Amino acid sequence: MEPITNRVAQGNIEVYDLSRHWDGEPVTEFDIEPFLYEGLMLREKEFRQAVKAHDWTAYDGHHVAIFCSADAIVPTWAYMFIATKLRGIAASVTFGQQQDLLREHFARALAAEDWSAYQDKNVVVKGCGSKVVPVSAYVDAVQRLQEVAAKLMFGEPCSSVPLWRKPAPKKQATPAKPAGVKKPDLPTPSAS
Repeated sequence: MEPITNRVAQGNIEVYDLSRHWDGEPVTEFDIEPFLYEGLMLREKEFRQAVKAHDWTAYDGHHVAIFCSADAIVPTWAYMFIATKLRGIAASVTFGQQQDLLREHFARALAAEDWSAYQDKNVVVKGCGSKVVPVSAYVDAVQRLQEVAAKLMFGEPCSSVPLWRKPAPKKQATPAKPAGVKKPDLPTPSAS
């Protein structure tokens, strides 16, 4: 009986796991609606007092997405003011909701990635393992990998879906001889 060989391990396949860019900390959506007067408008003095009285230590290590669920006009400075209270406490802060925070987090991580490690390699973008990685991160990663990789797949090395292969270099075309054209027979000089 022949020994079982792991062709996946022997192949030139690199696994790119997007979930390694996530630190596992919780995402918290911070709704400023309770800080508004009757949930409709912002009164600066009352808003500042409510923000000052709030326990910001509860967000220690969290990724915080600041938004407003009320259909109210909220000045930009209000979101900025809350962000100042989270500095040094939260792992990250963004405007929007959870999906916005995740999209921004992964966009920053992918922009900082050193893609040269995948130069001319067959790469499997690992999928199905993390619910935190947004689809936008997969799209961003595959576009960046196309710049360096030889082949891209999605899934797991043992069962992947092919996505893209670097086109073979175009061969230099040799000039073709015109078809059907014959050189005329010219008289040869005679020796006199």
